Amino acid sequence: MYYATNNPYQVNGPRGFTEFKVLDGTAKLFVRIDFPGVRNNSVKILLDPSQKAVFVSGEAPQEMVYDASLREFGTATGLLCDCCRITNVESVLGDGVLRLILSKETIDFHVGSSCSARAYTSVRASSSLSRLIRGYDPEVAGGHPLDPAFTGPDIVPNPLVQTGSTSAYESKQLSDGGLFLRIDMPGVPNDKFAVTVENGCVTVTGRAPAAMDDSSGREYRGNVAVVPRDYDSRQIEAFANEGVIRLIIHSI
Repeated sequence: MYYATNNPYQVNGPRGFTEFKVLDGTAKLFVRIDFPGVRNNSVKILLDPSQKAVFVSGEAPQEMVYDASLREFGTATGLLCDCCRITNVESVLGDGVLRLILSKETIDFHVGSSCSARAYTSVRASSSLSRLIRGYDPEVAGGHPLDPAFTGPDIVPNPLVQTGSTSAYESKQLSDGGLFLRIDMPGVPNDKFAVTVENGCVTVTGRAPAAMDDSSGREYRGNVAVVPRDYDSRQIEAFANEGVIRLIIHSI
């Protein structure tokens, strides 16, 4: 019987599940949100009538029969200031990362000089978009950009998951003694990961290059399973899709 070990961890790059940035010289705000496994056709984006908040959600289906369940993601992001409103939302989803460009305009010039153009993310929501909207309260919304749940220092359960496992790592013992592993590596393209076996330790690495206005790329590395010391790595089947790595470690 083979054994799962600790989660993969991020070894460098911006930590946390969200990133916020005011784009210099523009009236735009860049937001990066980790939605590993979410498909483009399931993403819903809605601008609140107040034009202060954007609600986003998406579904990560069961890609394999061994997945514990589908996962639904959802959050609200927007402006904290009173002087501006959001006028346009551009979105791009790729490799399990949703990136938004929020365009804003000043509506109250009396306070415009003190506008900090900060954003927040609220995770006080349930799985459906309608309930997510009803749960939105900008006065008490959690998940400020400096909230440790979003910025690290360590990878923690993904607070954006509304239904299903919040863990970045899932393991299942197979009937033949082998292992199934699901490993979230948001931002990692299908051809930018590697699986190696050395001295009975299975290691997964992945590189997520910077895209759009990301502050930098991200790299992941983790020891995910223990196998016999003479195990042939060719016995491992590896699949990657939308920032999620899945391994089937066959028993020999």
